[in-house]
Amino acid sequence: MSHTLVLVHGAWHGGWCWQEVADILRAAGHTVTTPTQTGLGERSHLLSGSISLEMMATDIVNHIVWEGLSDVVLVGHSFAGGVISGVADRIPDQLRHLIYLDAVWLEDGQSVFGLLPDEIVAERERLATDFDGGLSIPPPPAEAFGVFDKAAGNALVKRLTPHPLSAFKSNLRLINRPTNGIPADYIVCTAPIYDPLAPARDAVRKAGLPIHDLAAPHDAMVTHPRETADLLLRLSEP
Repeated sequence: MSHTLVLVHGAWHGGWCWQEVADILRAAGHTVTTPTQTGLGERSHLLSGSISLEMMATDIVNHIVWEGLSDVVLVGHSFAGGVISGVADRIPDQLRHLIYLDAVWLEDGQSVFGLLPDEIVAERERLATDFDGGLSIPPPPAEAFGVFDKAAGNALVKRLTPHPLSAFKSNLRLINRPTNGIPADYIVCTAPIYDPLAPARDAVRKAGLPIHDLAAPHDAMVTHPRETADLLLRLSEP
């Protein structure tokens, strides 16, 4: 059975980070798209202080609508957990399944900064102030994403772009519960565990989502594309 998957990247990344996963999935006969959100990747020229979670959710809603996609398996990595919940709130009829890949979990009115430990928020705000007066947060080193190979890390860092600070601070607005009744799964990357997501993992357990371990670092789609693709396909089955 073929699937339609929309893969949404996390902070500092772009649709490019899914390239190897997307190639594997397409070779297996599936339809795959990898949109880039406003202000990042090839759309980094649109960086501004007005970019919000709402705008990023609109990026993905419009992508799905204008590409004429339906019965979509929507995957959100890291920061994009809040984004795909926003999409599910608005176009549930076009989605079949949600997969949160080592992602944030936000309720209505919450922000990503509201989820993270205070010391991480303070550090990121300081970095943004020092970097460009508070417009954006510069990318962290590759090791922060679990990429320890020097060549792979250098290749990753070259493609990361600053992330709008406003998107971390903005609140997610939902009319419904985060998954809006759509079947959903959560993947925890375990090698190593990404510490900033500890509050999200606790919230997901309370929400009762099925949780699956993936023996890969936080940027699993970059470091372990085959294993990531295989798990996404397994979870995509009806």
